[in-house]
Amino acid sequence: MLSIIQAAGWPIWPLIACSVLGMALIFERFVALKTARVAPPKLLDEAITVSSKAVPTPDVVNQLAQNSALGEVLASGLRTLNSNPQCSETDLRAAMEGAGRAVAHRLEKYLSALATIASAAPLLGLLGTVIGMIEIFGSQAGSGGVGQAMGGGNPAQLAHGISIALYNTAFGLIVAIPALIFWRYFRARVDAYLLTLELASEQFVRHILRLRKK
Repeated sequence: MLSIIQAAGWPIWPLIACSVLGMALIFERFVALKTARVAPPKLLDEAITVSSKAVPTPDVVNQLAQNSALGEVLASGLRTLNSNPQCSETDLRAAMEGAGRAVAHRLEKYLSALATIASAAPLLGLLGTVIGMIEIFGSQAGSGGVGQAMGGGNPAQLAHGISIALYNTAFGLIVAIPALIFWRYFRARVDAYLLTLELASEQFVRHILRLRKK
């Protein structure tokens, strides 16, 4: 690996930095977007059961908010009802929508950076290719006429230029393709979570409105 990096020249270092950053972002998103941390399957039913007879105490609401992203959204509705039992449906929905927007922003964190790596890596590889081509042409530039230029090139410099061009092109694609795949995967996962949060919030709002009428 070290010999490949040396053969590829300095243009490969930005690609290595992108690969390390991309791996870190992918690992972080895998941990952050676990179902248990975003939308546990039974949390909505548990929240409805706990608040079926009366609005839970602030301690219970705080525990719900700390449970997951969905718990944070549901807790925002209960907090609004605790602070103002006579609040309107509009205020209740506004509070939960505000919490939902904050959660959505957190779920989408670093996705734009991963998309940037997927877009920039091929361009960095292309930059390395261009630099390699420059070295190839430079190695064929003789000090005299055209005949000397064709026969007096430096073979070592020619090989180095070819290495720079090929290695950087390949490494740029190696970095970009996984980054693009994981970006699309995380994007679809976040969209599915946002739909789940929206449907759960709507169901919980109707539950709170029924609870207030009791």
